[in-house]
Amino acid sequence: SLNPFQPEISNPADNFQLQATNVSDVTTTKTYSWANSGTRATINHSTTTTAGSTLLVIKDAAGVTVYTKALSPSLNEPTAAGQAGTWSIQLTLTKYSGTLNVRAQKL
Repeated sequence: SLNPFQPEISNPADNFQLQATNVSDVTTTKTYSWANSGTRATINHSTTTTAGSTLLVIKDAAGVTVYTKALSPSLNEPTAAGQAGTWSIQLTLTKYSGTLNVRAQKL
């Protein structure tokens, strides 16, 4: 891709959202810091994949993985319990094409 992958990010405390449309053949890993004052979060997927793969990995403030899954067209589920504070949200795309939309909200 000639254009770098630049998703739209909304990242206030307790409510993270990432979306990107018309993504075409992108391979990258992006990591975002997210302030979660709770010990769990609800993860909402609304992603259309036309090619390639995705992997979402979320770690709590202690660096423990509390969620790992490929993005799907429609899914809403909680993370495991973790430590409140600054969490990391890592999204890996491999030869990905499609439309991404994922949200993490304090539970």
